[in-house]
Amino acid sequence: MENPALYADKLAVGYGSEILIRDIGLSLYKGRIVTLIGPNGAGKSTILKTLSRQLEPMGGAVYIGKEELSRFRGEELAREMSIVMTGRVAPELMTCAQAVETGRYPYTGRLGLLSPEDKKIAAMAMEMTDVSCLADRELSRISDGQRQRVMLARAICQEPKILILDEPTSFLDIRHKLKLLAILRRLVREKGLAVIMSMHELDMAERVSDHVICVGDEGISMQGEPREIFTKDNIGRLYGIDTGLFEERFCTAELPPPIGEPRIFVIGGNGSGAGVFRKLQRLDIPFAAGVIHENDIDHPIALALASCVISEMPFEPISSEKEQAARELIDKCESVICPVEGFGSMNIANERLKKYAAECSKLIDIEKVQ
Repeated sequence: MENPALYADKLAVGYGSEILIRDIGLSLYKGRIVTLIGPNGAGKSTILKTLSRQLEPMGGAVYIGKEELSRFRGEELAREMSIVMTGRVAPELMTCAQAVETGRYPYTGRLGLLSPEDKKIAAMAMEMTDVSCLADRELSRISDGQRQRVMLARAICQEPKILILDEPTSFLDIRHKLKLLAILRRLVREKGLAVIMSMHELDMAERVSDHVICVGDEGISMQGEPREIFTKDNIGRLYGIDTGLFEERFCTAELPPPIGEPRIFVIGGNGSGAGVFRKLQRLDIPFAAGVIHENDIDHPIALALASCVISEMPFEPISSEKEQAARELIDKCESVICPVEGFGSMNIANERLKKYAAECSKLIDIEKVQ
């Protein structure tokens, strides 16, 4: 296997004389994204600041290639590594274009004069991060989200081999979150960039990361590929979740279900029930759901939010036993909601359940539920 672009050996990090995390071992390879996840205050930012030489190691060492980080001069390090930290001090009196262009200073020599090629690289970085329209605006007069994108453009303009990002999607709307992460994947794929960052959005981290490191109250608890890390048990332990739960199939968190005997039966399936489940949860109305195939997109959400779920095996027609169990639940509930619009051979029993609910005068529309 190739040598890592950056690695930490028995690294200890902290502030002052207090060590926060000991014996950190991590490797960052070109063409890969490593993401730190974990609760606030666990030490993710402290690790990143130590890897970027903003904090001195309190034990162990950090290496770029085979060279210890401490031996790099400032200009040499700037050619190897670029950093975007939350709350990082920015040159407020500059325009956005001028701030981005400072990313070229490691290459300009003592005079700091930008060549036409330097200007071109800066303009391309601004276009890539969708901030070209801000070029002449003062950095102090733009929003936090816009500033985040400008500083990312500055980091890209620097053309580093290693990119360190602390919560890069903070302050960004969904459009720019997706755009930023797509940019990172593109840089990793096309330029072989090595990226390490921290993130709070677990669904985004699961989709963009090649390797995930869990930083908890007692240090690094586990690391591995996203499919190994993002399980209900792992995330529950890491964050100490005691309210609601983490749904691993979609890598999302669900609020606690309503408590009590089900008042409404929801005939779901094919993703049609999710919105109904969540509305009933918001209204604190206990409900039952069925008959839902175990491989249906509705199934994990129903398990998280419903008082009772009647499930069927994947790819199997709904059995007479499951249909009868659903009828019995319908008899006990006040109302029935059926958002399913189409029925096929596998869920034809649900069509019969819908007709049964109508015959019992229990079939209602979700819009009538208040």
